Amino acid sequence: MSVTGRWTGEPPPLLLAVMVVLAALCSFTAGQSDMSLFAPQVIELEENSQAGVALRSSSSLKEPAEVYVNVTFHSRKNWSSIIDLPEQVFFPENRTLVVFNVSARGVGQVTAFLQSNDSHLHSSRVRIRFLVVRSNLLLVLSEVIGWIYFLAWSVSFYPQVWTNWTRKSVIGLNFDFLALNLTGFLAYSIFNVGLFWVPRIQEEFLQRNPNGINPVSANDVFFSLHALLLCLIYVFQAAAYERGGQRVSRTGGILLLIGWTFVLVSLSLAVAGRISWLDYLYYFSYIKLAVTLIKYVPQAVMNHRRRSTEGWSIGNVLLDFTGGTLSVAQMILQSYNNDEWLLVFGDPTKFGLGLISILFDVLFMTQHFCLYRAPPPGYEAVTPSED
Repeated sequence: MSVTGRWTGEPPPLLLAVMVVLAALCSFTAGQSDMSLFAPQVIELEENSQAGVALRSSSSLKEPAEVYVNVTFHSRKNWSSIIDLPEQVFFPENRTLVVFNVSARGVGQVTAFLQSNDSHLHSSRVRIRFLVVRSNLLLVLSEVIGWIYFLAWSVSFYPQVWTNWTRKSVIGLNFDFLALNLTGFLAYSIFNVGLFWVPRIQEEFLQRNPNGINPVSANDVFFSLHALLLCLIYVFQAAAYERGGQRVSRTGGILLLIGWTFVLVSLSLAVAGRISWLDYLYYFSYIKLAVTLIKYVPQAVMNHRRRSTEGWSIGNVLLDFTGGTLSVAQMILQSYNNDEWLLVFGDPTKFGLGLISILFDVLFMTQHFCLYRAPPPGYEAVTPSED
């Protein structure tokens, strides 16, 4: 720098960095003539109905342009038998919105990817998923059933809390069931939260399932976190109330050790890039399913040994049975309405939760109402060993 305050020679590094940033900003501003195309992600139609689909650009085009619609499908049917789509959509000059019509011919799913021949109109990531169902009435009925079983499953945790509190005792509530249930809902919560809230995992899911919709909803997240909270309350009650010398059995401890060892080993593989984070997240859903397969067994065996269901809330069982039955019914109804019976097995965790809970609930109701209606005297005096 000279005495007069003018720059001589090359600018210093700091000023050079500022100049580069300003140049980048100017370039970005100049590129604002590029426009983006926006479209609804999902369009639901009833069979033999029509709908208008709105496309919007971030700003108007100076010249008319055409948006080409490339259609792909993931269905056993040919996409043209499911829906009628225009091959091209024309954007008028100085317009930012255009609406085109589609007609639903048959039940199924079609995904349309939109591409533009205008280099200033970015549409490479725009897709619309068309879902054609047999009946909108069945769609509404499915939603109602979903809310009912969601409420039944959520409320089913409270009768056991009430039973423990009124008796000031957890005798009759198996500790292996408590530990496995806590592990299962912790794993299920991690799976739901990850797929619902973590953008990286959501992106991996969409890359692997370009025609798919995120299977986890806000209801699923609330249900799993709520269940986890109630399981923690069970544990606190087990620590505070009379338990008759009960503890987690050696078998239960080994099963828990195997499960969490699997989680840690899988985590190391995900960190090392040997498996994707989406796969790692799915492992948690499999843990939940595995826990559901075995968690009721210790409680059923304990009821048999004691010849009593005292301390095991029948209200919990009845609500759980209601939730499981409606959950399976909803999947069957959705499969019929979408003409896609693979939906029954598309969510193995949900289907497994419903079916397995139904089978064990029937067993518990049989024990409570038929086999062990009158508990023998002194049934709380001794708790059978669970080892």
